[in-house]
Amino acid sequence: MAENLPNKHAIVALVENEPGVLMRVTNMFRKRNFNIDSLSVGRTHRPDISRMTIVIDSTRANAYKIMANLLKLVPVIEVANVSSDLHVSRDLALIKVRSNDAESRNDLTLICERYPARIVDIGPDVAIVEITAQEQMVEACIAELDKIGIVEMVRTGVVAMGRGIRILDSVESRAPVPNGHHG
Repeated sequence: MAENLPNKHAIVALVENEPGVLMRVTNMFRKRNFNIDSLSVGRTHRPDISRMTIVIDSTRANAYKIMANLLKLVPVIEVANVSSDLHVSRDLALIKVRSNDAESRNDLTLICERYPARIVDIGPDVAIVEITAQEQMVEACIAELDKIGIVEMVRTGVVAMGRGIRILDSVESRAPVPNGHHG
């Protein structure tokens, strides 16, 4: 199933894994006054290629214009809008919340039971909750944890991948896919 976010597009770019690539990509966004909602970058199964997942608000920028501009950059190998097809997306958050009394600890436990969240550290005053889920679910969990008292928070940003045989990989590294189709 598509995990569409209203008015958001997840653009995935395969880039050369070399110094300065992230700066060139973000500079392109800055020069064209495009806003980034979320940016996540990591290595792929190939040491020479990294994968960027860039989430943008489609009411403020045109996804296809952004994709065309990304393709003009030398270190960019391939670009796709995974939001336009069936995909899986996830966001990870670590949220430190107040947990210095029985009521806050009970509330925290109940919230974690309602979401794919778990307590990964707990001390006398604060606890750290980890949640990995679709962005909307992470947002909903954060809203509930805010009622207890968020002290600190960090998020990875959205990562997304096409479902099934939809493969975004450099042409040189594509593995054979059933019936010879590529994503």
